[in-house]
Amino acid sequence: MAPTDETGQAAQQSSPFGGTPPAPPPADGAAAGPNSRMPRWLPRALVLALTLVAVFQLGSWAFHQLTSLLINILIAFFLALAIEPAVSWMASRGIRRGLATFVVFIGVIVVAAGFVTLLGSILADQIIKMIEGFPEYLDSVINWINTHFRTDLKRVDIQEGLLRSDWLRNYVQNSATGVLDVSAQVIGGLFQLLTIALFSFYFAADGPRLRRALCSVLPPARQAEVLRAWEIAVNKTGGYIYSRGLMALISGAAHFVLLQLLDVPYAPVLAVWVGLVSQFIPTIGTYLAGALPMLIAFTVDPWYALWVLIFVVIYQQFENYVLQPKLTSKTVDIHPAVAFGSVIAGTALLGAVGALIAIPAIATLQAFLGAYVKRYDVTDDPRVHGHRRRGEGPGLIKRARQLWARRPGAERSEGGGPGQGTS
Repeated sequence: MAPTDETGQAAQQSSPFGGTPPAPPPADGAAAGPNSRMPRWLPRALVLALTLVAVFQLGSWAFHQLTSLLINILIAFFLALAIEPAVSWMASRGIRRGLATFVVFIGVIVVAAGFVTLLGSILADQIIKMIEGFPEYLDSVINWINTHFRTDLKRVDIQEGLLRSDWLRNYVQNSATGVLDVSAQVIGGLFQLLTIALFSFYFAADGPRLRRALCSVLPPARQAEVLRAWEIAVNKTGGYIYSRGLMALISGAAHFVLLQLLDVPYAPVLAVWVGLVSQFIPTIGTYLAGALPMLIAFTVDPWYALWVLIFVVIYQQFENYVLQPKLTSKTVDIHPAVAFGSVIAGTALLGAVGALIAIPAIATLQAFLGAYVKRYDVTDDPRVHGHRRRGEGPGLIKRARQLWARRPGAERSEGGGPGQGTS
């Protein structure tokens, strides 16, 4: 069938130069040519990209859901490293490793429970004394106000106004509704402690088995590196615990002297409380440690509580900037500035947990990487020790003369006026 449109007729005509004319573009709905077909790899690439995005989203969601568990495992691992020397010592004496770990755990739990029970009884006794003596203390405060400000306040009026106040009513209601939240937090904290204790026990009791399982999937050269890193981690964590214990001893002794001078009751127990809590509870440990002595000192004399607060603040600055960097650099073998920076970085990343494990983690990493850094003998140059060579560079007087000679008009004044020249 012959084409009837002008385009078809032009397509059938031969070119005046003997060539074949170019083919017209395909009409709408016609099949595309082979060059305009979709590449075969494009669907596979799209499916792969969507799969990677889905896997990333799933992994991110799982990581956020398991963050608390991973942090608990990290704490348990460092606790296992801390008790590793005691467990290994008992195991070397013929005691089974599981039994040795159990004995160490029982000892730590008994000491902690006894200490908490003793402090709880002391705190309850002091609270009862404060409640019993509060009316007398309130009367003394009211008398002081009436004497200095010429008022006519009465304790009965203050008590009735307090009982009828909306603030007290709202506080009681909020406290009643918050009992369930507090109970849930306590239960969650106990479960978290149980999880950490369980993982710590397994890490310490099955330490050799865990190391063998880890080394079994590595070549011999890598096995030696892993075992060396494990040993360094144990030594650095033990050194960190030792430094913390030494700082707790110094802090307890200093606060015992202060509390004894102020004649505050239960001074030895309060000193032990301040030493342990301020050193082994990061970030807020200092405030928790100083609150209890201040409370008990307040029952003796309100001014004593102020003296305790001032001493706690001053000693904390001394410990942060003088004592802790020095002891940490000796026991953990890292620079004081690195120790201070690692605590700040750990707090920013993991909060209180990061502040607690930052120093042993950085010390372990530094000691492990130090074996792979090639070091050379330093040349005996005075500049290495911070001294300049004698005669190197102009002196102070010579430098001042050079600056004076470079000032504008110096050459004109030295060479004389325009009429003064050499003949």
